[in-house]
Amino acid sequence: MTRPGLKKGFTTGAAAAAAVKAALIRVLTQASPDQVEIAFLNGDSRPIKIHSVTPHSPVSCEARVIKDAGDDPDITHRACIGAQVILEKEHSYRVSILGGRGVGTITKPGLELEVGEPAINPGPRQMIRNSIDQVFQMVQKEKKCHVRVEIFVPDGEELAKKTMNARLGIIGGISILGTTGVVTPLSHEAYIATIRSSIQVARAQGIQTLVFTTGRRSERFAMDLFTGLAEESFIQTGDFFKASIDEACQAGIKTIIFTVFFGKACKMAMGFEHTHAAKSELTVKTLGSWAKEIIHDPKILDCIDQANTARHVFSLIYPQYPGMVEMIGQRVKETAQRFAGQHMTIRAIIFDFEGRRVFDSVSS
Repeated sequence: MTRPGLKKGFTTGAAAAAAVKAALIRVLTQASPDQVEIAFLNGDSRPIKIHSVTPHSPVSCEARVIKDAGDDPDITHRACIGAQVILEKEHSYRVSILGGRGVGTITKPGLELEVGEPAINPGPRQMIRNSIDQVFQMVQKEKKCHVRVEIFVPDGEELAKKTMNARLGIIGGISILGTTGVVTPLSHEAYIATIRSSIQVARAQGIQTLVFTTGRRSERFAMDLFTGLAEESFIQTGDFFKASIDEACQAGIKTIIFTVFFGKACKMAMGFEHTHAAKSELTVKTLGSWAKEIIHDPKILDCIDQANTARHVFSLIYPQYPGMVEMIGQRVKETAQRFAGQHMTIRAIIFDFEGRRVFDSVSS
């Protein structure tokens, strides 16, 4: 759900559709629009500002849109999304949607698109086709032509380095994404979609054991530990504890290994489906309560009660009280198993902050 006051934006797919629409309007009418109305796939619509329109010939034009992600943190916010449209005379109507500079190419199976296709997802493709239809209806011209569309992103290759595209087998640029065309701030939809795609790529390669990490650092430690596993086996799930398990279950994955630091482990142990840092105060209070079951030193218990973070608690209990870490680790496994059901094997590993294993459910 969007928090009050946060501005919605539009996806790279909506930006591409707007650029296509503006370019086609220029070819068919000789007018260069300052903005175009785009119909989103959820039934809504909105005007999108056109950054530039550049005709190349009477039948070819390029248009660019600056993507606006609203108040959603997004690496493609303010990125330039462009489209070149070329009309070729034919006896029947067809549309070709190609990827140009800065748009990635699919090189691994398991995604929504076939290997070799440009990374322009089905939602954006539909929005592009809808926009083309709208222009032809608007100008009332017969659709006996081949509409050739090439989407490009000038800075796409650099932007892609900040994404998980290479891991997913999307090479050479970014993906043109969006299920509806609307970016809803803090909706988490895009992150879960990335997790889903990562799992699908792994599954398509026959991988049955996944290593879930919460970020780059825990992933680096996990890769050092499981050197025999393919890179595609490692998936950064962020705070999405239950959602990532749900996606793995739907894909038929047999085994998940969670590799986490103590702070995230505590939230998992408490049964949170989403392990956002906002729950830190409650986490420390719960740790204080659990500590009384294992630790009987009043001074240590008082220090735990006064601690500010789970990391601070960890420094108080390890290595002096390994049973406390054991309790947390077992609860992580139990919670994950409850989310997953009995048809999946769960293993839980907790790292200290130097990457050493302080708990492993296999050896405990």
